Amino acid sequence: MSAKRTNKPTRGEADLKRVRSMSEAEIEQTSPPELADIPEDFWDDAELVTPPAKEAISLRVDRDVLQWFRSAGPRYQSRMNAVLRSYMASMQRRRPRRSKMNNEDASA
Repeated sequence: MSAKRTNKPTRGEADLKRVRSMSEAEIEQTSPPELADIPEDFWDDAELVTPPAKEAISLRVDRDVLQWFRSAGPRYQSRMNAVLRSYMASMQRRRPRRSKMNNEDASA
């Protein structure tokens, strides 16, 4: 049975209806302090970046690994994906060095 989607935003989502009804002064008052010094033209060259599509899979992991990720709270699957992405990026950075070394060995 699928969960019903309510109009209430979940963690990490903005309540756009509420934000649109706020004045600039109200938004400024509720903004985190680190946003206070952003220059007026900060968003001028901003580009919308669509995250890559996710694919549902069945993955078996060790129970203690799953419990550890779940213990940090909601969105544990996103954190697991971030760890896998970091590992993938690390391996991709290493790969050119290995292939370069293999080519040098072949020419010797």
